[in-house]
Amino acid sequence: MGRLAGRSGLITAAASGMGRAGALLFAREGAAVAVVDRDENAASRVVEDLSRAGAKAIAISGDLTDDAFARDAVERTAAQFGSIDYLWNHAGHPGPAAFEDLDMDLYALAMDLNVRAAVVVAGAAIPHFRRHGRGSIVFTASGAGLVASPFSPIYSAAKFGVVGLTRALAKRYGKENIRCNAVCPGATQTAMTEALPPDVRAKIVTPQAMKRFAQPAEIGAVVAWLLSDEASFLTGTSMPVDGGASAG
Repeated sequence: MGRLAGRSGLITAAASGMGRAGALLFAREGAAVAVVDRDENAASRVVEDLSRAGAKAIAISGDLTDDAFARDAVERTAAQFGSIDYLWNHAGHPGPAAFEDLDMDLYALAMDLNVRAAVVVAGAAIPHFRRHGRGSIVFTASGAGLVASPFSPIYSAAKFGVVGLTRALAKRYGKENIRCNAVCPGATQTAMTEALPPDVRAKIVTPQAMKRFAQPAEIGAVVAWLLSDEASFLTGTSMPVDGGASAG
């Protein structure tokens, strides 16, 4: 029996990187997984992998900046599996590097994916948790949501918002046995970081004690633990998984 045996829920941005690694791990831990992603083909491939491993899984494809789709993804998950026990809201956007002469469309996209989508999806999931008598949310924040980033002030502002949302929801819903935590990854080996110039990659790793990129599965493992009963008295925390970058 895995630590998530009998649990069902959804992961946003689950077709690649940390989200995909988490979906595969959750399935091994016994969970049913709704793979939510804008890339329909990639989401379907993840579901094929999960199904071959014997897991219950569905793919739900669409744009999480569309509030109606975001809510519908939750409802489709509940209809397919009968209930929702967990939500990992992993979807996000790196945001613009600029601050002066800021492209406000890029600002809006970063805020919509990092904050608004988190609000909408969690808001849709909470009534299902309430009916089931329990629930666990993990938001993906960032080290930039704990320690200000000069490289993307908008991203940092958005992720500080996610950290604040995590704490507020933990306080609001704890009495209903609904927990809310955040994971704050540092430099992680994903397609986005692989595309960075070597000097930028080096700068990202420099603050870390461990001097390497995390593997996506290392982030997924922490999220699985946060969602499980092993973390049953943990709520309102924003956990850095950053190789010691935030240690000072």
